[in-house]
Amino acid sequence: MKGDEISWQKARAICIVKTMAKAGHFPCRETKKEAWFLSPFRLENHASFKVSKIKNLWFYHGSGFGGNTLDLVVRLYDCRLLDALDFLSDIPPSFSFHPQPFVPPSNDKLIIKSANPIWHYGLKVYLKKRNITLKTANKYCKEVHYSRKGNHYFGIGLQNDSGGWELRNMYYKSSSSPKDITYISNGCMQLVVTEGMFDFLTVTNFCHDNMTFLILNSLSFLKKAMKYIELFKDVKLYLDNDKAGKEATEWLMKNDKRCIDKSYLYEGYKDLNEMWIGTNGGNGR
Repeated sequence: MKGDEISWQKARAICIVKTMAKAGHFPCRETKKEAWFLSPFRLENHASFKVSKIKNLWFYHGSGFGGNTLDLVVRLYDCRLLDALDFLSDIPPSFSFHPQPFVPPSNDKLIIKSANPIWHYGLKVYLKKRNITLKTANKYCKEVHYSRKGNHYFGIGLQNDSGGWELRNMYYKSSSSPKDITYISNGCMQLVVTEGMFDFLTVTNFCHDNMTFLILNSLSFLKKAMKYIELFKDVKLYLDNDKAGKEATEWLMKNDKRCIDKSYLYEGYKDLNEMWIGTNGGNGR
């Protein structure tokens, strides 16, 4: 069903709790009359987002605004009304969800359920905020659904060399075991090194497709990375501009003279992706 096939009146009547579930948000607590969520607009520890099941209206106590279902989607995704209608159009009356509190997942007993091309609306919005195209993300990443202690989560996943996943969405980041680096070889003698997946996805915008990439996924893998670095004639480092990133860059350059620090390209920014967002029209964090 296309967005223009659902009327504004019908859109406003769609259950807000079901709409929140489609967006990946579930109640922390609820009764027959109301449901309380952690804010979908910012990180918080105590639920301040209230939904009246009787009136089918929401109110965000953290900022003092609220409205109907259509208002929610427009504000949640900063989108046009037609885009909001399209988002709401495929929520069936029987759309099911399981109320659950938001608990940032850890590596403990994290179980991967599926890994498929990225299609979820919320993840597409997240990519837009990080100024990464869906085409680029789908080339290297997957939409990964996983569980921990019975709770379901999903995010953008980049698989490492040991079969584990680096997992990101708009609200938290995690990873599955085993933890490892991600090495993407294209048979090129030029190597690009980044700390994480979004710096890697960013650097693909201005590096040749045939370059070889090494994503550390953790600075604890610096020594392990050396066995790859020493195989290349040209090594470009795009590590973070924080203290840990600068120390890692210095260590790599000290241990291999072929390493070149490229962090000057995003001087004044925390990392490469933050620069990419700030200078290319992104609006995310």
